[in-house]
Amino acid sequence: AFYFKTYSFTRVWIPDPDEVWKAAEITKDYKEGDPILHLKLEDETPLEYPISPKNNPLPFLRNPDILVGENDLTALSYLHEPAVLHNLKVRFLESNHIYTYCGIVLVAINPYEQLQIYGEEVINAYTGQNMGDMDPHIFAVAEEAYKQMARDERNQSIIVSGESGAGKTVSAKYAMRFFATVGGSANDTNVEEKVLASSPIMEAIGNAKTTRNDNSSRFGKYIQICFSRHYHIIGANMRTYLLEKSRVVFQAEDERNYHIFYQLCASSSLPEFKDLGLTSAEDFTYTSLGENIFIEGVNDAEDLIKTREAFTLLGIKDNNQSSIFKIIASILHLGNVEICSERDGESCHISGNDPHLKHFCRLLGVELQQMEHWLCHRKLVTASETYVKNMSCKQAANARDALAKHIYARMFDWIVEHINVALHTSSKQHSFIGVLDIYGFEQFCINYANEKLQQQFNSHVFKLEQEEYMKEQIPWTLIDFYDNQPCIDLIEAKLGILDLLDEECKVPKGTDQNWAQKLYKQHSSSAHFQKPRMSNTSFIIIHFADKVEYQCEGFLEKNRDTVYEEQINILKASQFQLVADLFHEKEDGPAQKSSRVNVRSAKSVPKAPNKEHRKTVGHQFRNSLHLLMETLNATTPHYVRCIKPNDYKEAFSFDSRRAVQQLRACGVLETIRISAAGYPSRWTYPDFFNRYRVLMKKSDMTVADKKLVCKNLLETLIKEPDMFQFGKTKIFFRAGQVAYLEKLRADKFRAACIKIQKTVRGWLQRVRYRKIRKSAITIQRYGRGYLARRYAEYLRLTRAAIICQKQYRMVRDRRAYLRVRQAVITIQAYTRGMYTRRIYWEFLLHHKAMIIQKTVRGWLQRKKFRRARDAAIIIQCAFRRMRAKRQLKQLKIEARSAEHLKKLNTGMENKIVQLQRKMDEQTKEYKSQTEQLLLANTTLGTEVNKLQKELEHVRSQQGDGNQITSLQDELERLRAELREAYAQRKRLEEEHNSEKLGLTQRVEELERENSLLKSEKEEMNQRILQHSKNEESSVSQKEASLQSELDDERQRYQNLLKEFSRLEQRYENLKEEFHPGHRRNPSNQSSLESDSNYPSVSTSEVGDTEDSIQLVEEMGVEKAAMDISLFMKLQKRVRELEQERKRLQMNVDKMEELVKHKVTQETADLTYNNLKRQELETENKKLKNDLNELRKTIAERASQNSSSNELQDSYNLLLSQLKSANEELDARKEEVLILRTQIVSTAQQQEKNGHIVRTLCSVILHIDNKNYAQTYHVLLYVFMSKTQDWGYLNEDGELGLAYQGLKQVARLLEAQLQSQSRQHKDELEALHTQIELLKGDIEKKQEILNYTMSLSPEAQVEYSIQQEITRLTNDNLDLKELVEKLEKNERKLKKQLRIYMKKVQELEALQATTAQVSKAKPELSRQVTVQRKEKEFEGMLEYCKEDEALLVKTLITDIRPSTVSATVPCLPAYILFMCIRHADYINDDQKVEALLTSTINAIKKVLKKNNDDFEMTSFWLANTSRLLHCLKQYSGDEVFMTQNTPKQNEHCLKNFDLAEYRQVLSDLSIQIYQQLIKVAEGIIQPMIVSAMLESESIPSLAGVKPMGYRNRSSSMDNDGSGPSSYTLQALIRQVGQFHGIMCDHGLDPEIIGQVVRQLFHCINAITLNNLLLRKDVCSWSTGMQLRYNTSQMEEWLRGNNLYHSKAAATLEPIIQAAQLLQVKKKTSQDAEAICSLCTALTTQQIVKILNLYTPLNEFEERVTVSFIRNIQNRLQDRNDPPQLLVDTKQTFPVLFPYTPSALSLETLHIPASLSLDFLSRV
Repeated sequence: AFYFKTYSFTRVWIPDPDEVWKAAEITKDYKEGDPILHLKLEDETPLEYPISPKNNPLPFLRNPDILVGENDLTALSYLHEPAVLHNLKVRFLESNHIYTYCGIVLVAINPYEQLQIYGEEVINAYTGQNMGDMDPHIFAVAEEAYKQMARDERNQSIIVSGESGAGKTVSAKYAMRFFATVGGSANDTNVEEKVLASSPIMEAIGNAKTTRNDNSSRFGKYIQICFSRHYHIIGANMRTYLLEKSRVVFQAEDERNYHIFYQLCASSSLPEFKDLGLTSAEDFTYTSLGENIFIEGVNDAEDLIKTREAFTLLGIKDNNQSSIFKIIASILHLGNVEICSERDGESCHISGNDPHLKHFCRLLGVELQQMEHWLCHRKLVTASETYVKNMSCKQAANARDALAKHIYARMFDWIVEHINVALHTSSKQHSFIGVLDIYGFEQFCINYANEKLQQQFNSHVFKLEQEEYMKEQIPWTLIDFYDNQPCIDLIEAKLGILDLLDEECKVPKGTDQNWAQKLYKQHSSSAHFQKPRMSNTSFIIIHFADKVEYQCEGFLEKNRDTVYEEQINILKASQFQLVADLFHEKEDGPAQKSSRVNVRSAKSVPKAPNKEHRKTVGHQFRNSLHLLMETLNATTPHYVRCIKPNDYKEAFSFDSRRAVQQLRACGVLETIRISAAGYPSRWTYPDFFNRYRVLMKKSDMTVADKKLVCKNLLETLIKEPDMFQFGKTKIFFRAGQVAYLEKLRADKFRAACIKIQKTVRGWLQRVRYRKIRKSAITIQRYGRGYLARRYAEYLRLTRAAIICQKQYRMVRDRRAYLRVRQAVITIQAYTRGMYTRRIYWEFLLHHKAMIIQKTVRGWLQRKKFRRARDAAIIIQCAFRRMRAKRQLKQLKIEARSAEHLKKLNTGMENKIVQLQRKMDEQTKEYKSQTEQLLLANTTLGTEVNKLQKELEHVRSQQGDGNQITSLQDELERLRAELREAYAQRKRLEEEHNSEKLGLTQRVEELERENSLLKSEKEEMNQRILQHSKNEESSVSQKEASLQSELDDERQRYQNLLKEFSRLEQRYENLKEEFHPGHRRNPSNQSSLESDSNYPSVSTSEVGDTEDSIQLVEEMGVEKAAMDISLFMKLQKRVRELEQERKRLQMNVDKMEELVKHKVTQETADLTYNNLKRQELETENKKLKNDLNELRKTIAERASQNSSSNELQDSYNLLLSQLKSANEELDARKEEVLILRTQIVSTAQQQEKNGHIVRTLCSVILHIDNKNYAQTYHVLLYVFMSKTQDWGYLNEDGELGLAYQGLKQVARLLEAQLQSQSRQHKDELEALHTQIELLKGDIEKKQEILNYTMSLSPEAQVEYSIQQEITRLTNDNLDLKELVEKLEKNERKLKKQLRIYMKKVQELEALQATTAQVSKAKPELSRQVTVQRKEKEFEGMLEYCKEDEALLVKTLITDIRPSTVSATVPCLPAYILFMCIRHADYINDDQKVEALLTSTINAIKKVLKKNNDDFEMTSFWLANTSRLLHCLKQYSGDEVFMTQNTPKQNEHCLKNFDLAEYRQVLSDLSIQIYQQLIKVAEGIIQPMIVSAMLESESIPSLAGVKPMGYRNRSSSMDNDGSGPSSYTLQALIRQVGQFHGIMCDHGLDPEIIGQVVRQLFHCINAITLNNLLLRKDVCSWSTGMQLRYNTSQMEEWLRGNNLYHSKAAATLEPIIQAAQLLQVKKKTSQDAEAICSLCTALTTQQIVKILNLYTPLNEFEERVTVSFIRNIQNRLQDRNDPPQLLVDTKQTFPVLFPYTPSALSLETLHIPASLSLDFLSRV
């Protein structure tokens, strides 16, 4: 290393036998040539360190403390072995960081503990990040490989290496998990799951427990993960190397065989494994050699379940799985086969009854005798003959073991091949990422592979360094690095170790000793080969890592891999196809494997000439290794070096000697050496300027060119020009120069601190002197004043003493006099009072005794009465409950019975049949009535003629006086009856009035009692409220828990909705993939069936009714009742029949009216017609007036806050009035029709005497509705006044006509009296019923009061709340029922009014037609028309069915938010709802359903098309929610009508309940909200880290530290401007823009608050996650910046009135993290303050931040390990979640509160720019 002039206490590293390197400080200046260096160790021990240029050079210098713990080892100023080791140790032990960069290498130290740093949230945090921006992690390496593959379109490789137990397999597994998560398959093939599922299978069959590792991989593997052009995983391929077959038959002590054997033995009790014949693993030789069959913390039975699940996922069928398990079990049985030696020792045999041999043959399906024979014999083939030779017991055992190894190896290859088949894809592979896992330095072939990999690693590192220098245009000087090509040549070159081994294997009698001698002879001169001194059967190879001694014994046997052909032939003849397939030779095996690799081999591998000269193991491995190296050389490699920290598997224990040994072996130090040989420290010009500008002069700071300023500064500070180089964008430094600059910077700061301290101390002393001088002057002034005041006080006291003496003497004498006088008065007063009180108490005692007696007697009587009444009530309740239970039980039995359903269905069927029959009968009746009417007309004509003849005959006769007399008698009799009826009516009215008066008084009494009860109830409520105040805390906790449960439930529902929308989107994508291009739906397919995803019943689903009825007959009634669709069809048919019946009835009425009109027209003149029309107009106007008055009354009553009793009374009054009005109207119609019929029938006969008839008609027509009696008296008066003209009247039969009219009037009066009496009776019964109800209510309230008083206070509160809820519920139901009745009556009246208006219009049209046909006089044919007022706009829009598609296209598909920006917010929603209102108004369910379905589907398509447009998504979220609110506001439900105006209540929907569509719109709103959040988060996510952590909101506050290789050569191209950086203001502007867009679109403020809350959670989560994963931002200055940034965000919330929307609470974790970075971190008080401060952070997060905390200069101190342990101890009682990072994908449950609109629909204006001319206002 380069040394400057050393200063006192310079820190160095010296060698140590135990710790490898030990820290020390130089206590005395060293001069060149001194033999001794005076040092002081960390424990203050002095040491004299000898210095020798050759044997013991100067010690290594230590890095400044500010550089200790760096993420990248290349960022260290001094790059050497002790600095690397110390940095790794500090990060591992103090900060618990297991990952560290070393240039392009990721060093991973095995923690031997499960860490929570591999969750999905960590994967999301590293996705898309540059490698140097985050803490070192295996995910960062994987992301770098993935990013470079996508950017450079070049295949990548991740090479994982290290010793056994260092964590290679786990690292490779996590890398594959990252690729599976980030590059998930685009379709539903689940390739990524299959890739991950291969891991448990390969671990089961290829991993085993060793002394170093419980899950050691005993084979090497290279997994290629294949990606498509869009970089989604489409497949994978696996290549394996050198399975350790010897482990099948032998394990060392405390080791195990492969896991699959123990998994099967642990699950042997399962039914499917009974036929395997397995027991415990201790019973089998191959699994018990290690003497320990268990692994702590591992359940083999559960692992087998996972293995079988993985087999199933990869498509290996159950029968193949069963065959695999049989083969594995057969290997265990083969190991237990006992081979017995014969006496001669040259032969052996196996017992025929050996159970394990039987199991072996049965499981493999081979013949027992043949296997028994060939296990003990072998066949020798010569040129002429074939011999069968016996084998010794040892040879037979070796052959048996060789067979077991061969069977397992073949099964292993078969499983790997089928895994590759399952992972293979038919799609075209665009690129791949390979993951290489080569296990440790334990075998010759593996060490050979590691030599090749190390050579490739060295050349790659050298090439990267060269590229960096050339990129920056730095002069390139050749750097010498270790080249291990000679060692590789020793192994693989011609006549190398492998060649000599293959040659010795070909020799018939080749031995291991002969091979060893050839090695000694051939390679004794090689520098990498040595012969051991004490052995002739071993050799030593000097690898790059260390010397390794290999024993020659067994090399030839392993290389040959010999298995006897006779045994293999037996297995080939197995009756099981899988077993036979295992041992059939596969042709072109290597070609098949290489076909899956995109790299072709440079050399062609020659094929073996025949089976006798098969390839040796060494030859096969050399070929596969060459293929692997060609693949790696064709890719961009990434290196992961796994380090084993100790040999005892202790968590976070670091053995420096073992770590250094592995660092040397894995090439990490070689990387350091190559980097240190050039310019290892590199700074960009801006970073260097920001860090070291304190060393510049003020004049240099004014220069604009920072590059020139840096050059001038370095030339001034560092005199040797070779110590640094200026590149294009960076400055390159030699080793140690950054430390020198740091020292100069620290000295500058130290001098500045001393100057500041000097100035401050002087200022403090001057301030102190001024305070002392001012204090002395003040004391003097106050002292002199005190003395003067004391003398004046003395003079005053003297004078005061004299005055006091005088006054005292006077007071003393006066007090004595007053005391005597007061005593006398007091004695008198007490005496007089005593006598008076005695008299008073006697009277008082007598009075109280009487009161007590009265009260006790009354109390005893009340107690007796209450006991009796309670007993009666209990008996009544028990009896009623028993009767109700019986009735309920009977009803339940009937409801559950099938007969009930049959009855229902039978009733429905009968009703349909009855309706059909009724329609037929009405048709027949109509025909018969028509015939009867014609017959009646002819009959009436004949009778009229007959009566005329009789009348003439009567006139001609004599004796007219007798008939007149009889008529007068009859008239007198009718008068008498009428008088009696009138008197009886008066009597009834008087009785009714008296009874009504009594009831009114009774009601008033009950109301007074009710008011008393109410006052008592109010007192009880006050008590309850006072008591409930004490329980508010518990209630609030319950409410909070309920609210949290509600939020969780809402969250689960919205997650399900989100998953549903995702699956729906996936379905759409799949449809587009399978049916590309434009496609049309069939014309007969409705949009509801194709697009909508909600249940509804459309008219198209109802279908033909006849088919439905036929289907009912075929299915039967019971089945048809269970079929909902069929039931709906039948309901539809019933409605149609009912409508048809009504239509026919209306036709019948019209025909009757037409017939009547025809008859009337024939006999009546135009005067009668005009009279009738005027009367109908009068009736119409009167009905309108009555209806308006009724509406006003209802509205006034609804608006008043009256009690329920008053509402009921007013409602009853309105009903009675309406009923009486209807009855009077019917009676009047009946009178008019009768009288008109009689008048018209005799119109022609009244020409001469028409005056009297017209008078009668006018009187009858103007009858007052309220008093028929007066009308009757008028008629009598008319007749009595004409008594002198009886004969004259009787001439034309007018007297008979009048008599008939009087009879009709009498009958009407009698009917009215009867109806009034019935009405009075009904009112009386209603009043009696009301009295009974009030009595029951009072009794019930008294019982409740007694019961309440008997309860405890807590129970009283609960019971009262329950009673209040019940009462409010009942009141609500009553009011709802009342409103429904009123609305029903209102609709009925409207309907009647429409019918009357229609009749009037028909009559007018008929009269006009008649007038034109008759051609009468002009003055008589004039048509009188009814003038109509202009109809008001009712807030509805009408459109044709054909314009529905145009409406949806104009309002949804083609509309842009800017089009309606100047109009009412949410205008499309209002227009759509007004169209829905009109469809509801005309009762068109098809139209409503079609419009809503088209609207929902169109909104979905628009959002899918604009899935990344925030403005469009916000626009449709506002409109969808507004449409949902409109459907609620105008639904007619009481809950949603509380804030409506009367006009809005009139606009409510009348015919349809759209609750199902409201639910669909609510779900759609949630989906749009989630899309809005996704779009907004996608926009702000790239801005968050830069704005919150990296931008300098407070200028010149942040410091810069030296950066490592990863920062200076990330995967992003930083030339030029680089990636755009965002400021905090940009982020706030973007959030403000979102807020403005949502406000402009009229989105509800509550929803805006929820959106902002979700975005602020995203900002908090991403910021905190980056803070937890980045060491460079965990500093005091970053905490200050972060606190300022969060305060700006809070200010923005306050400025937009969003501070209370829970958005500010989401920033609490990052605020506390900023405060944690700023507070002191030394004492226990600081620890306590941190624990109380950081309540929103978990323990893991607090500890992580403290571990990452990095001082930016020498004056800050690191957080000590003891302080962190103190924090952990204080926080150990917290129940924090296990994950470290915040879930960035967490979404809060969204709630859409109901917000009605104050806008009146009739005032809405539609702009012409929307082109909605086809809509007409209604």
